[in-house]
Amino acid sequence: MARQTFKISGTGCALVDYLYQPVCFTDEIFNRYISLQAGDGGLSPGKLVFKDEFEKFSGEDYLKVREQITRGKPPVTLNIGGPSIVSLIHAAQMLTDLPAEVYFYGCKGRDGGAAFMDERMEKTPLKTGKYKTVSQYTPFTDVLSDPEYDHGHGERIFINNIGAAWEFFSDDLDDAFFESDMVVFGGTALVPRIHQSLMELLQKAKEKKAVTIVNTVYDFLNEKTNPENAWPLGRSVETYKYVDVLITDMEEGLRLSGKQTVDEAMKFFADTGVGAAIITHGAHPVHYFSKDELFIPSSGSIPVSEKVKNTIAQYPERTGDTTGCGDNFAGGLIASLAKQLIDHPEQSVNLEEAIALGIASGGYACFYHGGTFYEDHPGQKKELIEPYYQDYLRQISHC
Repeated sequence: MARQTFKISGTGCALVDYLYQPVCFTDEIFNRYISLQAGDGGLSPGKLVFKDEFEKFSGEDYLKVREQITRGKPPVTLNIGGPSIVSLIHAAQMLTDLPAEVYFYGCKGRDGGAAFMDERMEKTPLKTGKYKTVSQYTPFTDVLSDPEYDHGHGERIFINNIGAAWEFFSDDLDDAFFESDMVVFGGTALVPRIHQSLMELLQKAKEKKAVTIVNTVYDFLNEKTNPENAWPLGRSVETYKYVDVLITDMEEGLRLSGKQTVDEAMKFFADTGVGAAIITHGAHPVHYFSKDELFIPSSGSIPVSEKVKNTIAQYPERTGDTTGCGDNFAGGLIASLAKQLIDHPEQSVNLEEAIALGIASGGYACFYHGGTFYEDHPGQKKELIEPYYQDYLRQISHC
């Protein structure tokens, strides 16, 4: 890590989120559109479906259906969304007082969504490496949120339009992207050309000595194409050996590995060469291992933040929604890894320490609407999360 400034470059899913809340996932109108089998285009809590596929499933215009299931209510908020850009914004916010720069590479249209993204990104410390403009519409996702689902833990359903992301290719990532200390691919299943080329892109990043991170998203395209087989990551299972850190949720981890249990999935990721893997599971414990020479070897599971859970229970008026919790978890983990590499470049990285900041970051995302938090001043979000992070460190010290 010879540079004076630690450089993080990332690409993947970036879009406009339209958040609708509350939406009841158990009422009669909603039940007409529930998925009957995996990949059929119907709605399913916690999963993503493409607008076109939903319209084939339902035989109805999606926008008219949305009017019914939201009972005509407008979105609670518009926000920058997507596993790549949200996690990178959060990482940049958490690294504000360190010699670090975070860059995003992506694709947008020439429409109101693009103008919204540009305007909102100006309010964050995230820098733009390359933001390609094409004729298709800017990607967007409707987020339907039911805070009462799963015994009050909450859940969301995502209806996505890939749009301009179809026109973002591996050749759009320039040399500066790979000449970074850390390279991050987030939610690339929603940027199909990048997803298909992941092995080659990760290999190139490793050749440049970058730390490589992949955080995943539900892969609806592969789920629909062949729901019986494990989802491919890039062109081959060989992709995994170029991944230093894999961040996934429980369902995605099981589908990527093709396994039935978290232990089997973890063994698969270890056997295929992943340096470290983290599997989140909503309000349930986070599972992890690290074995690569980059890390201190470790494995196990770790609970979520009791302070966050207690705050939600005691002060429901403070609760926003669970949108972006996973993305902010990834961003917190990325920030901690970067900080450790900046502060102690010759030492092995402590994955458990990084997970702790990820858990505090993901938990804090429950206190505002949408995944992206817009600061009033640099360092504000870090200041707000710090008490939760310190409390969480005390919590796990007693485990």
